[in-house]
Amino acid sequence: MKLSLNLFSIVFFFLFLSFSGFSQEKNFNKDQRYIFFLHNAFVEENPLNVEHPEYGRAEYNEILDSYRKDNFIVFSEIRSKNTNGAKYAKKIEKQIKALLKKDVSPNHITVIGTSRGGYIAQYVSTYLKNPEVNFVFIGCYRDSDIENIPEINFCGNILTIYEKSDIYGVSAIKRKETSKLKINHFKEIELNTNLKHGFLYKASDDWIAPSKKWANGNYDLK
Repeated sequence: MKLSLNLFSIVFFFLFLSFSGFSQEKNFNKDQRYIFFLHNAFVEENPLNVEHPEYGRAEYNEILDSYRKDNFIVFSEIRSKNTNGAKYAKKIEKQIKALLKKDVSPNHITVIGTSRGGYIAQYVSTYLKNPEVNFVFIGCYRDSDIENIPEINFCGNILTIYEKSDIYGVSAIKRKETSKLKINHFKEIELNTNLKHGFLYKASDDWIAPSKKWANGNYDLK
């Protein structure tokens, strides 16, 4: 029986595990691939119909729909304003561990984060300490992070995507080199859209397509 959770947000994840068919092994498809999508700060701080003065509307729902159209089960929710990112990452860690306890293969789980959501995803990687889980960090690293956020350590199959014209996200090679946990696969993609930080507001295949390949275990991105 194919499982579909597209209408469920991660805020109801534990209730769903406890009271739905998801908790029944005979109805659980452990071969399914799962995505936890963590959005940027603008979505956290503004209604979805509000446009950023420079980057336009954040296409949050369109991004989720793109993943769902490729048969990923997507867990996502719009965070409350001023959410503590490190604490929120602990919630995601627990939810991933709940999937792992259901015998989902760790490389069938991918955490994708854009901008602030990408920083939360980095904390999830640090806390989870599972080198088999996939992570995609998008527009969410600056060289000053090594000094300002020293507690973050990459762990897992790590894909970072950044835009050349974006000052808020650059190559994360330095973080890879300073991380003390195991990284099974690591790859970076530099985009040249000239959209600055606004590239991640769009449901664009420039970054969504490689993130799908990564989530499907294509670590060569071919």
